[in-house]
Amino acid sequence: MTEVNQIAGWDSFVDAVRDLPARMLAKLPLQMRNDPQVQQEVARLALEATTAAALDALASDGDHPAFVPQIGQVLNVGQPNADTVYRMARLTPGGSYRIRGFRGTLPILKIGQSGPSPAEVAPGVAPQSGPRAHHDFNTLSVDAQGRFDVLLSPERPSGYTGDWWQLQPNTNKLLLRMVSSDWSKELDPTFSIERVDRRVCRARPAAALLEQRLRQIPRTADFLGMLFVDHVEKLRREGFVNKFKVLDVSQMGGLAGQFYYEGPYELTDDEALIVEVKMPSRCLYRSLILTNEIYETTDWYNNHSSLNGSQAQPDADGVLRIVVSARDPGVPNWLDTAGHPRGLIQGRWTDCDSQPMPSIRKLAFTELRAALPPATPKVTLEQREQTIRERRACYQQRPLW
Repeated sequence: MTEVNQIAGWDSFVDAVRDLPARMLAKLPLQMRNDPQVQQEVARLALEATTAAALDALASDGDHPAFVPQIGQVLNVGQPNADTVYRMARLTPGGSYRIRGFRGTLPILKIGQSGPSPAEVAPGVAPQSGPRAHHDFNTLSVDAQGRFDVLLSPERPSGYTGDWWQLQPNTNKLLLRMVSSDWSKELDPTFSIERVDRRVCRARPAAALLEQRLRQIPRTADFLGMLFVDHVEKLRREGFVNKFKVLDVSQMGGLAGQFYYEGPYELTDDEALIVEVKMPSRCLYRSLILTNEIYETTDWYNNHSSLNGSQAQPDADGVLRIVVSARDPGVPNWLDTAGHPRGLIQGRWTDCDSQPMPSIRKLAFTELRAALPPATPKVTLEQREQTIRERRACYQQRPLW
């Protein structure tokens, strides 16, 4: 018997991801490309993209699906929202599926249908674009224990009277968003998913199928890694430094009813920004987060680098004022740049009766307190330390994995 020392697909996988960090780095300005710190952060982003792609490949069975992590605090690709836990499940187009579990009490709990991404279609074939269907778990009926049970299928079965959502013909994955505002009090949901129109047991996956999934990893990693690495720099070249621009993600699977705005910031340690906006009279959810220069969300679970409706309150005049700075200003509504003098500020309004665009003003850090309302509370370093420890603990207690 001839000894075989090569595994079909492995060398091509390694060769395909080998130069991904270099190609990502090439999209950035020369000054950033020559910065060892940025180089290593680009390498980290490439590793995050490759890990996310590998996890997808390992769980990529539409006949035996499971919800697995997609992006988040470790797989930090494409600025995940600090309040959202993202999960993804693969589907086989045309199949019928049952999702059940405990609904919890989150303000936003939605699932979106998605077709093949650009990384999954054949070369020269355009992927489907445009808005996709989203479904709201908070509209489902629940039993006395708060448990739900919903069927997803191309057509409603004859005589079926339970909760049902229609699957679009080419849907091959579901993206679950679990959005919390008060991490300490709201209850996260639980989920299971199964295909119900075929037997549940799974045979040993064929070698050809495993090789196909292996060869797909570099294409998916390439798509994820290259997609937004220069997003902040593009906005900076458009002139949106320390000011906001509307972000339209309706063609990329963004939530219906959610309005995004964002803009790059530039700050020294002796400067601060004040983001100001008159609050909508009605708003289900809002947030403001920071990202670094390559669009990774700034480490919000170890720093005070994200704020939502439960964490940042408007002043008595109805204006929400949030300070962005490297130094702690000693006020409740602070976004810590956490060592990133350049990056991006991004905001969300979700199911609000208006979507106001905030203003930004830049000033010396020493002028900050005088520029805020006199009634602005003072936060000591000890209080801040305790706040961050508590938010870190509450975040880790969510179902992140």
